[in-house]
Amino acid sequence: MTAIPGARAVHHVAYTVPDLEQAVRFFVDVIGAELVYRLGPVEDPGGDWMTRKLGVHRDASLRIAMLRLGPVTNLELFEYSSPDQRRELPRNSDWGGHHLAIFVDDVDKAVEHLRRHPGVTILGEPETITEGPIAGDRWVYFTTPWGMSMELINMPPGMPYERETEARLYRPDGRWDDR
Repeated sequence: MTAIPGARAVHHVAYTVPDLEQAVRFFVDVIGAELVYRLGPVEDPGGDWMTRKLGVHRDASLRIAMLRLGPVTNLELFEYSSPDQRRELPRNSDWGGHHLAIFVDDVDKAVEHLRRHPGVTILGEPETITEGPIAGDRWVYFTTPWGMSMELINMPPGMPYERETEARLYRPDGRWDDR
């Protein structure tokens, strides 16, 4: 067997944030997500459920918010409190490093929007890739007020990699499976 039986898609992406309220406000007010529900606190005082089920310290506690961004992206935010919590964000080059890429219609307009929000840092100017399998891709990284790495991206239809393979990347504009 080479795959998980019945696996069809990613249900959600989850991030641990230092302040759940700040993160929810940012994703709703700045990015445009919709808050679907909140949950918590989740904890098991004196028990070992948190360790057995989530791989964290037995005395950890967490609150959760589930958001929806666009037609297919579910984003789960965690705020943990734990006696052994590390509070450094990994860099993209660190093991466990990560970023969330947001597909936008116009990277430059999205950057203008983000620049109006205190605490957002745009990492350089948007760039367009001119060669290789993703020539035409326009992108830029930015960080949230708490330092989470994110990316704005626009990949136009007809990317060069599509000439080399039948596989297609998902596209939020609906043009992802032209086979």
